[in-house]
Amino acid sequence: MPRAAVLSIHARVAGTEPAAWADPSLVQLWGPRYSVFVVAACDLAVFSLGTMPDDAKGRRRAEELAAGLAAALGDERVGHKEAGARLGVDPNRLRYAAATGTVLIRWEGARQPTVWIVPAPEMSPREARLELARRYLRGYGPTTPGSFGQWAGIGPRAAIAAFEALGPSLTPVRTPVGEAWMLSSDEDAARAEPGPPAPARLLPSGDAFFLLQGADRALLVPDVDRQRELWTSRVWPGALLVGGEIIGTWRRAGAVLTVRPWRPLSAAERDAVEAEAAFLPLPGIRGPISVRWDA
Repeated sequence: MPRAAVLSIHARVAGTEPAAWADPSLVQLWGPRYSVFVVAACDLAVFSLGTMPDDAKGRRRAEELAAGLAAALGDERVGHKEAGARLGVDPNRLRYAAATGTVLIRWEGARQPTVWIVPAPEMSPREARLELARRYLRGYGPTTPGSFGQWAGIGPRAAIAAFEALGPSLTPVRTPVGEAWMLSSDEDAARAEPGPPAPARLLPSGDAFFLLQGADRALLVPDVDRQRELWTSRVWPGALLVGGEIIGTWRRAGAVLTVRPWRPLSAAERDAVEAEAAFLPLPGIRGPISVRWDA
């Protein structure tokens, strides 16, 4: 969601403003697993065409919905419910058209998304799929085809095919949770000594840092009980990052952040978390943000 996108950017880029997610260099779309993604505009093809179904039925559904939307909307930007009504379909089906790379949205989290049509990207679905796999390997590797397929919503067979196509550019890796792969070009960076971590970061629900799948989650949070607290069956909490390690969760209600650490924090660590909370670029919040410690 936009607020989550702002906080994800803030965790990585100094000087992030509340409206950063609406910068022209970024776009919103129904991306992998038809979830809402905020991505660089130049990467639209990767995160849309890269998820195009391989089966004829799925591809036909995406293309027919996109063509119908283009005819019904023209140059207009309308709410997705109205767009669905114009096509005579459940508006939730419109997200299937996003795999063509011609559908963008603007969703602020509370109201319905606004939908409009853009020109088709100049990239083939195969090229986009392979680049999407590279992006996943860069962000989440070492990883497996199964994890990629689950994250992208393309299924195991398509994910395995993508990894096989990338074979010459991949390096096998042994991890504590089994065999995996990484981009060969990332090996030097993986072996390099890490730089000093930030004192504290409040990563939003669904942040790419911990958007891991299946067994890969144990690489980040080894304790099974803690995994259940972070990756719940409902809406995920945010992740509390202190000294480069996830050591708790947090949630927000208005201007109050409730932080639940998994271990006792030093006074300096608490100060770092509270300082980070105070500078969160949250839109619509008046007055200071306060932290309530649930521990």
